[in-house]
Amino acid sequence: MKVINFMGQRKLATLFSVVLLLGSLFSLATKQLNWGLDFTGGTLVEIHYDDSADLGAVRSALESEGYEGAVVVSFGTDQDVLIRLPQGYSDKEGGRLLEKLQAHYEGEVELRRIEFVGPQVGDELREQGGLAMLVALGLVMLYIAFRFQFKFAVGAVLALIHDVIIVLGFFSITQAEFDLTVLAAVLAVIGYSLNDTIVVADRIRENFRKVRAMNPEEIINLSLTETLERTLLTSLTTIFVLLALAYFGGEMIHGFAMALLVGVGIGTYSSIYVAANILMMMKVSKEDLMIPVKEGADLEQDTP
Repeated sequence: MKVINFMGQRKLATLFSVVLLLGSLFSLATKQLNWGLDFTGGTLVEIHYDDSADLGAVRSALESEGYEGAVVVSFGTDQDVLIRLPQGYSDKEGGRLLEKLQAHYEGEVELRRIEFVGPQVGDELREQGGLAMLVALGLVMLYIAFRFQFKFAVGAVLALIHDVIIVLGFFSITQAEFDLTVLAAVLAVIGYSLNDTIVVADRIRENFRKVRAMNPEEIINLSLTETLERTLLTSLTTIFVLLALAYFGGEMIHGFAMALLVGVGIGTYSSIYVAANILMMMKVSKEDLMIPVKEGADLEQDTP
């Protein structure tokens, strides 16, 4: 098997990661995220038409009636429409909105659902979502430290932080709506990237204990090469499914699929280059991964 020299390109990979992180952080600081209704508060109205709904006509009707900032998307079938009104509209807006849409449509229009999210609830969701990510990263660090070694824990957590910031930066740069489904996707990215990192770390630990004639850089290259096929097959299979979801899943699931697409792609890269690169920076060695010998064990083995 030809061993690929992954660590030979670690300086270039570091530069690439720094550029992505700085771009993401700059966008988050200047443009921030385009928070969805779940976080900002507002009114969600589900309307059913007796025939295929013309979303353009619905948007025009809402604009002419003074509903500024309304988001109109198809929901489920082409007869169902989901309307998101920004903060400032009451939970009684559904009836009035239905009457105004009916005035612009010759057929029948039916109100299926109305949900009102207050600004206080949106703030709480934002805080709890951020806290959930921090708790997840903290627990991951503890788990990796116990299962492997502290240097592996640092590498894994920094790789996860790298992935999360870049996914958030993507949504900030594109100004795609960031709602609860996207937050769920970001948490799923943490789990997916962690799984990849653990597979790589497990092989690195195994080779450090088994291979004697290689230095740490060569052992890491060997481990990454051995796990490359599994990593690529898993990632490509997942990406094909996510592409189908993003294309055919409709507006409601599009953000979720896009967040996972970006996360899986950058997570595969970080498992190879970020986590392993940090191990090199922290000078991981065979001594870090040696199995501790119990006191007196050597004496017992030497005693006939």
